[in-house]
Amino acid sequence: MLNPADDAFARTLSDALPEGTVARAADRYLEEPRGKGITPAALLARPRSTAEVARIVHACAAARVGIVPWGGGTGLVMGQVKPLGPAPLILSLDRMTRVQAVHPRENVIVVDAGAALADVRAAAEGADRLFPLSLASEGTASIGGNLATNAGGVNVLRYGNARDLCLGLEAVLPDGSVLNGLTRLRKDNTGYDLRNLLIGSEGTLGVITAAALKLFPRPSGVGTAFFTVPGPGAALELLARAQAMTFGGVTSFELIHRQGLLFLDECLPDLRQPFEVRPEWMALVEIGLPEGLSPERIMADLFEQAHAAGLVGDGVIAGSLAQRQAFWALREALPEGNRRIGAVSSHDISLPLSEIEGFLAEAPARIASIGDLRINCFGHLGDGNLHYNVFPPRGQRAADLRHLAPLIMDCVHAMVTARGGSISAEHGIGRLKVEELERYGNATKLAAMRSIKAALDPVGIMNPGAVLRMG
Repeated sequence: MLNPADDAFARTLSDALPEGTVARAADRYLEEPRGKGITPAALLARPRSTAEVARIVHACAAARVGIVPWGGGTGLVMGQVKPLGPAPLILSLDRMTRVQAVHPRENVIVVDAGAALADVRAAAEGADRLFPLSLASEGTASIGGNLATNAGGVNVLRYGNARDLCLGLEAVLPDGSVLNGLTRLRKDNTGYDLRNLLIGSEGTLGVITAAALKLFPRPSGVGTAFFTVPGPGAALELLARAQAMTFGGVTSFELIHRQGLLFLDECLPDLRQPFEVRPEWMALVEIGLPEGLSPERIMADLFEQAHAAGLVGDGVIAGSLAQRQAFWALREALPEGNRRIGAVSSHDISLPLSEIEGFLAEAPARIASIGDLRINCFGHLGDGNLHYNVFPPRGQRAADLRHLAPLIMDCVHAMVTARGGSISAEHGIGRLKVEELERYGNATKLAAMRSIKAALDPVGIMNPGAVLRMG
């Protein structure tokens, strides 16, 4: 492929676009947030319209220049950086941020792909509606990136992944043509579902430029609580009771292990925690209810019934918005605690709910056979997504044990696969997990994926090296 550092290509591209659209990429477009990779150098294109995106992609296809789509830069699997091979063109939609339209009666919002998730949520709230996708990085993460990675977050249990929240897409395909699929229809059986093909493809099949998204009524009452639980099995029983008592009104159900709380004590000691003695396991539960039902009363009833059944030991129910926010601040601080400690190996896994208890019982001994290591497990128990991360013993640096990372990852992923789970629940594959996908993925599925990639992107310019190795 042509290296876009070549001045001739840069001049040709610049001449075809408004002034200021093309420049050398600043550091913030080149770096991965965890420091796992960096794009050494690249051109940066920041278009203002779909027509300009199409012009850029067409030019790159003609010159055989690889394109790395860049959303908010918050991805955790190196999908937004290209450390090896010819320098790419980074395509950022951070100038395409419009909320094009809000249709409250339809429960639909139409937005540019560069719009930040937090801004979309605020626009929905302004129309007295809810856009339920919620992530710790929502102030930076873009809707295009959310869809390209099929983002999950804390509300998947009730509302689904990003894929479930999208009605229609506009996208530029690898030849520069525009897919005009920005429909607001909820039923449209007119052939292959290209929308769902693009969602989760991590920019390897095209560039999402706009989306029509589902909105929902805002719950009249929200209840949030921390409950200590004897173990993951009891937490799952608690979840089932909560779902039954609220008629499916559980929005979030997060499982948190003691090790994560101890990391917060170590790294963020000023962060207030709900229990003086750090429990072995606790659950963060949130419910959203219609008018006429008291979330605090239902949470209290849930605690009483679960306590009588031996499913919970202690509990704290939020009595105000500020307390709810403090509960979630603790949950969202867990990744920061992990970052500061430094993981030897991190895993974004999912399991059938009935397999979670067995996995969490089996895994510590298997990890201990590899070395003296600490495990911090937390995640979205309601949808089976766990962040199972392995750390060095206290006083030792992760870098000193990095040689154990392949053994740990193989151990975890083999156990997950044996139980019918997935090695990538919500973070995607990117460039970080390509080999893992080849090892644990279904061969027929991978062959079909390569055929689709070759058909839509025969030149191989779209996010080259991400998700699949071609050839």
